[in-house]
Amino acid sequence: MQDYLRRSAETMAAFAENEACAQHMEEIALAVCAALRDSGKLLVAGNGGSAADAQHIAGEFTSRLMYDRRPLAGIALTTDTSGLTAIGNDYGFEHVFSRQIAALGRPGDVFLGITTSGRSPNIVHALREARRGGLTTVVFLGGNGVDLEDADIALRVPSDWTPLVQQMHIAAAHIVCALVERALCPREG
Repeated sequence: MQDYLRRSAETMAAFAENEACAQHMEEIALAVCAALRDSGKLLVAGNGGSAADAQHIAGEFTSRLMYDRRPLAGIALTTDTSGLTAIGNDYGFEHVFSRQIAALGRPGDVFLGITTSGRSPNIVHALREARRGGLTTVVFLGGNGVDLEDADIALRVPSDWTPLVQQMHIAAAHIVCALVERALCPREG
């Protein structure tokens, strides 16, 4: 327990001091703000725990994070079991997100793919489809994640241990959401 908490604190400190991470979170927030101002949306996807994070992130946008405000368009591509299973069965699991992006994504939207390794075939295909469709492409990676050529912005957590990478991904998502919330829905008074 103590080792996990120590490593968690060290990773959080490294993340907080990482200028590239701060810059990328700001770039992501600006891209999401631009999409939402233009009646666009944020599409989010991941696998396993990252699928749950995708739903968590979309929920923060459509509900609220720091304070009451209008809902913001965020959609997790991990929640439609009929669509996921139909696409997986008919086209292969590697296309479960890219087909949804082709159907739902519009130029100017933002796609956020979450993959600790950068090797998830369905995220790689989704990034490629999003790029082809004119979406801004964002990926959350771990420290050892491979570079993805179809990502406009790659937020790389300074850790290669999956549980800590996932912790930092949700922290980064909260920061991005808070920045977007403040920019688009400032508190009165």
